[in-house]
Amino acid sequence: MRDGEITGIDYATRKPVCLRWQAGRISEASAAPKAPVDAWWIAPPLVDLQVNGYAGVDFQRDDLNAADLLKAVRGLRAAGCTRILLTLITDEWPKLVARVRRYRELRAQSGELQNAIIGWHIEGPFLSAEPGFRGAHNPDVMCDPTPAHIEELRAVTGSDPVLITVASERTGSLAAIRQAVSAGFKVSLGHTNAPLDNLREAVKAGASAFTHLGNGCPKDLDRHDNIFLRVFDTPGLTVGLIVDRIHISPMFLRLAHRVLPEERIYYTTDAMSAAGAPPGRYTIGRLELEVGADQVVRLPGKPNFAGSALRPIDGILRAAQMLNRPWHELWKHFAEIPAKYIGLRNDLGIGQPANFCLLRVNQPEEKAELKVYLDGAEVS
Repeated sequence: MRDGEITGIDYATRKPVCLRWQAGRISEASAAPKAPVDAWWIAPPLVDLQVNGYAGVDFQRDDLNAADLLKAVRGLRAAGCTRILLTLITDEWPKLVARVRRYRELRAQSGELQNAIIGWHIEGPFLSAEPGFRGAHNPDVMCDPTPAHIEELRAVTGSDPVLITVASERTGSLAAIRQAVSAGFKVSLGHTNAPLDNLREAVKAGASAFTHLGNGCPKDLDRHDNIFLRVFDTPGLTVGLIVDRIHISPMFLRLAHRVLPEERIYYTTDAMSAAGAPPGRYTIGRLELEVGADQVVRLPGKPNFAGSALRPIDGILRAAQMLNRPWHELWKHFAEIPAKYIGLRNDLGIGQPANFCLLRVNQPEEKAELKVYLDGAEVS
């Protein structure tokens, strides 16, 4: 940790600001009369609530070590993202629980990992087994949620933030949602074909988000009644969107921003091991996937998507292109909003850690020059 200062452009106010820090914490953020001609933009780091792997590292494997996790989080950090929910997908429940337990043990070995892996996103096995809605998840090991599942998961995760994705039409889901919320979990609906009244009952029970809307559903949907329309018609959900221009179209993203309140949209990569790595073959759990130069992650020989190869900073730039809006207007959807949803602060307030990104973005939002600071020291 160190003392320092920088004058740049505040991404939120779009005005010159002088940021000062002492002993790694922000001591002043005051208006500056003028920013340098080549001033950096200053913004809080990105926070991703759904990361299945990164930089060639597959979080669904049981043979990873602390060095593997460090490789992944450092790759994410170089792309502007300093905190994640490590995401585990559908598997036999004892294997999932054992994986979380082991990752917590590995994380405890490194302060760097503790700062980066802030909690856990358990995406399965309580999902819809219907074709299309199950996505790339294995239906053979899916099951209905029970109180024992929730109690065991909380016992293993301690006080860590936990986000759990549930298909609310599964037997016992509403009771499990209530129990999960009482245990301090955040509950997201997803990979679901729940009818509208069930979605609304799930929200009453405490569900408060929807996992990667626009994905985990069949290609062909009923034009009068489908999961997109039901979510848009269900108040109270904070909706995650994969902004890679592959999983959702520009039109869908624009529509979501018109229909949903701005403060209820967060961006995610849904990254798997191919993200931040060259084209080739990679794994996500039991599946071997291929990734081409177009960054599309597919089951070999099939059109199905299975996670993304998106870098976090590229998600912001692609969202700006799709929406035809300045990148700094959208930064909050990948920074403050996901952090706030999971119960964390992520801003440039006085007394907060001097964690921030410095950016220069080439118009029209195609590439970014990026530096990342943690506790006032440049780390990438």
